[in-house]
Amino acid sequence: MNRTAVLNVVGLTESLLGEHTPRINAFRQKGALAYIAPAFPAVTCTAQSNYITGKSPAAHGIVANGWYNREQAEVQFWKQSNHLVTAPKVWDELHAADPSFTCAKMFWWYNMYSTADWSMTPRPMYPADGRKFFDVYAWPHDVRAEMKRDLGEFPFPGFWGPVAGVDSPQGKADCATRWIAESAKWIEEKKQPTLNLVYLPHLDYNLQRLGPNDPRIAKDLREIDAIVGDLIEFLAKRGIRVLLLSEYGITPVDTPLHLNRLFREQGWITIKEEQGLELLDCGNSRAFAVADHQVAHIYINDRSIESKVRALLEKTLGVAQVMGAAEKKTAGIDHTRAGDLIAVAAENAWFTYYYWLDDARAPDFARCVDIHRKPGYDPVELFLDPQIPAVKLKILWRLLQKKLGFRMLMNVIPLDATLVKGSHGCRPKNRGDWPLVIASSSAHLPETQLDSTEVYSIIKRLLLS
Repeated sequence: MNRTAVLNVVGLTESLLGEHTPRINAFRQKGALAYIAPAFPAVTCTAQSNYITGKSPAAHGIVANGWYNREQAEVQFWKQSNHLVTAPKVWDELHAADPSFTCAKMFWWYNMYSTADWSMTPRPMYPADGRKFFDVYAWPHDVRAEMKRDLGEFPFPGFWGPVAGVDSPQGKADCATRWIAESAKWIEEKKQPTLNLVYLPHLDYNLQRLGPNDPRIAKDLREIDAIVGDLIEFLAKRGIRVLLLSEYGITPVDTPLHLNRLFREQGWITIKEEQGLELLDCGNSRAFAVADHQVAHIYINDRSIESKVRALLEKTLGVAQVMGAAEKKTAGIDHTRAGDLIAVAAENAWFTYYYWLDDARAPDFARCVDIHRKPGYDPVELFLDPQIPAVKLKILWRLLQKKLGFRMLMNVIPLDATLVKGSHGCRPKNRGDWPLVIASSSAHLPETQLDSTEVYSIIKRLLLS
């Protein structure tokens, strides 16, 4: 087999290529580019699962970055077990064909308990006393200690949160992506995998925070271009083929939609009060929305109101489409994990998970970076609350409290969804805003447009031809 690396440059589209991406441009000029018709929904976990299984969510089950677990009556986001992806993976097929084949997954999602030979993924530690320590999970376990010894600690704050994509005391704006790129080099030097899957998220942060048209994005493009260019050069010297791709394109947004607030006004949401704050009681709600960027899965516990729920969604400004059973089947997302209805936002809109009507009653986790407790995706975690005086001093005080062993709440995230300027999930009208794939040879990209599930075959083609 031809050893191959797949570089997943999150958020990269043809519309972003230009004067600030000379090294990616040079790679494109030597090879070929194709547009990827986005996965539905066009979000990380679904897109990656389409790529590595060649199947749609109806087969592999990854209907979003998170969904409502009907048996446990809980919304669960960003789970990490590879067992959730219920279809064979490309590395399984290749290993079956050639037992000498090996695969490394460097920060691609669903990395835990994968059949890949080596993997690493963000994974904090949670001691019993309530503390949280940033860390990573690796397989085999000894890779974690060896890599951290050589590369230093993974800069977790630079991977997600208010300092991701921003120069800060925690590191340079590109520190997390640069560390991942170095981890890909490390695994190549130590293990020489046949297939090396590398996740490079740097563009994702400011494209959501600022929007793709903000002139400050030029700095992010130069930074990712340097990282990608250096990695391509490193891999080429070792005779490794490179496939560069992205998961989705991020487009400008100006309209947050709060479906759960609309449902609450209809009496469909059940709220549980805890210590004066409000929690969404999904299991006792007649209908509720699990928001994920520009797609929201609507779960209906009382099926007698389904037509009313659909009618409300269809007349809500900013909702471009409502999908029922027939539409879900056509879109390849008719899986039991999917919502009974699925709402798709207009390109300039996106869905929040917000359900409270008074910010003073919002749950404590709403003002924190807390990706697992929130019943939906929250891009507002990319911001510090501008209403907090000397917010950085507050953060330093909280960190001191933590270091001294005190319980503390890092409640510095705003509740203003209008701050978000970029989103993804639907299919952009302009093909230049679709995800892309660039190969070093046109022989590996016979078409100029691919379905997201066809990336599976492209990876195999690079390895086998």
